[in-house]
Amino acid sequence: MGGHMICAAEVQMSNLLNEMPGLTAFVRTVEAGSFSAAARDLATTPSAVSKSVARLEKKIGARLFLRSTRALTLTQDGQLFFDRVAPLLRDLDESEEAIRSDVAPSGRLRISMPSEMAPLLLPRLFGRFAADYPNLHLEVGLTDRFVDLIREDYDVALRVGNPAPGDLMVRHLADLPMAIVGSPAFLKTWGNPATAEALAALPFARYALGGITQPLRLPDGTSFIPFGRVDCDSAAALIQAALSGLGAAYLLRCLVAKDLADGTLVTLAAGFAFPSAPFNALHAFGRTVPLRVKLVCDFIAHEAKPSKPSEHLGLFTIQARRSRASSG
Repeated sequence: MGGHMICAAEVQMSNLLNEMPGLTAFVRTVEAGSFSAAARDLATTPSAVSKSVARLEKKIGARLFLRSTRALTLTQDGQLFFDRVAPLLRDLDESEEAIRSDVAPSGRLRISMPSEMAPLLLPRLFGRFAADYPNLHLEVGLTDRFVDLIREDYDVALRVGNPAPGDLMVRHLADLPMAIVGSPAFLKTWGNPATAEALAALPFARYALGGITQPLRLPDGTSFIPFGRVDCDSAAALIQAALSGLGAAYLLRCLVAKDLADGTLVTLAAGFAFPSAPFNALHAFGRTVPLRVKLVCDFIAHEAKPSKPSEHLGLFTIQARRSRASSG
């Protein structure tokens, strides 16, 4: 049945060219996972997307989706049709982008990012990126929680750490070095651990999410839950606790670069090569990413490249140097 339907569709391709709204709605729905996500991508309503797909199904004489209140599943015919049609639409998108590459992007770009990363990211985003694309309207939301991209109408979310399994598309931007830091007084009292056992014996200002203390991962893949009397759900609080001598803190090195340079914090367990934290961009646009989202991801990924082999992250290294220079 599926093969017959596809052959019939190929014969009627000239007629299908008149069904571009339905074809686009169908492909975006498959890629985004729902009518609602596709509607967001296409700047329309879920009802309009559903009706466009229904008209396409009537045109080709085959059901493309199995619909229920909880799920939207491709039929066998739908999968065959998607495999044929999706590459054609992507080629059209790429052709238009190539032709219009000299046309400045415009419209709204809504970004979510962790508040701790804002001082490192926003100077570049509001500086060079905003200057390069003056027709883009930038909306930035600062929050440490995981936003619902579709429901809260975000184009892209920048997040540190491994994303939870789901339907979102993930683009890896950089790897961020981790560090364990403490105050000079803390180092004098507790010493500098040289073994995993000595490290586990240190009191920590612990990172806790939803009341669950996060483990500290060691270079050999093992981990342990640190002990301590301060639990925090943000890097800013961890840093302040470490500055106050209440414990060691395990966090992104870029966030304490200035404190390390000033000597208000010192690196502990420097002999350990802790795993880096992935820095990702997440979006709900499926495989067809809007140009505005691609541009901001390309920009941040490029800025994050180290300018020298010895540097871990160019964007954040430069920020640390600037802070040190301004303080001197």
